[in-house]
Amino acid sequence: MSADPLHTLDHAGPIVTLQSHVLQQQSLIPGATGTLSWILSSLSISAKIIANKVRCARLQDVLGEAGADNVQGEKQQKLDVISNAVLLRLLGGRDGVAIVASEENEEPVIIRKDPSGEGRYCVLFDPLDGSSNLDVCGGVGTIFSILRHDPHAADAQGSLLQPGSAQVAAGYVLYGSSTVFVLTVGHGVDMFVLDPAVGAFMLVERGLRTPAASRSYSVNEGNRRTFPEGYQKYLDWAQDSGYSSRYVGSMVADVHRILLKGGVFMYPPTKKAPAGKLRLMYEANPMAMLIEQAGGKALVAPGRRVLDVQPTDIHERTPVILGSSDEVDHVAAHLG
Repeated sequence: MSADPLHTLDHAGPIVTLQSHVLQQQSLIPGATGTLSWILSSLSISAKIIANKVRCARLQDVLGEAGADNVQGEKQQKLDVISNAVLLRLLGGRDGVAIVASEENEEPVIIRKDPSGEGRYCVLFDPLDGSSNLDVCGGVGTIFSILRHDPHAADAQGSLLQPGSAQVAAGYVLYGSSTVFVLTVGHGVDMFVLDPAVGAFMLVERGLRTPAASRSYSVNEGNRRTFPEGYQKYLDWAQDSGYSSRYVGSMVADVHRILLKGGVFMYPPTKKAPAGKLRLMYEANPMAMLIEQAGGKALVAPGRRVLDVQPTDIHERTPVILGSSDEVDHVAAHLG
């Protein structure tokens, strides 16, 4: 007898898919027309396709480098290219999308340019965060940010260069032991898990709240000697205080753990990357929105929220400190 594909769900309550949940959330967004729902639908379909590619990567010989560098000067992995193409094709087919910008592309892609562009959106994404982990079967993910399109902007950059506080929605997909879709449309954070037996993302957690405190930190300590002094003082304090170190090397996997279990994620400036390394618009802004919606904090520096930064370039870099509110405060106190 085949297993019930819904056996893990609570039959006492309603079964809610990502699609039905998004339709319900529409009513919370002023002036919603359903356009955003179609965009999120494209992202969920993209996630299913990418999840399948990740699962079969070694079988289909799509591991390793693609033989080219991206705009960031980093070696592209084969699945970076594939994931980028999947997202561009699916989002390009949605009438509500005006502009798409990818971490992998130097320039944004203008999908629709016409005077009646009111009500359309810009979608920014990192197609496959942590892709170098694929060779060792590590967790990877897709990060996305959605902004309202300004049809009166002088060019695509002008429409995209909005602070993170202007985001309409943000989220990520984690491709790990299960495929997890985490989303906010500005009214809390909800989590969905892909049930491959029925091909749908199922709501498993509504209104996620990250713990206010947790004695763990996530940072690449291999760069510790090049961190500013304040970060090194924090690490000395944390280790003397019995904190644990947890670092995967994929922002999606690290932030997902912190969202559920608490702690703090840091990507400090270094001598090699004095402006920071993470991308403000593709990584920091969407993750900051999620963390804040879950009750946490996200800073660039003490007293300066990630979401308040006015970007000047779509590939701008930034330092990041985000996670449990108390733990972010501990880091900020050591930075002065």
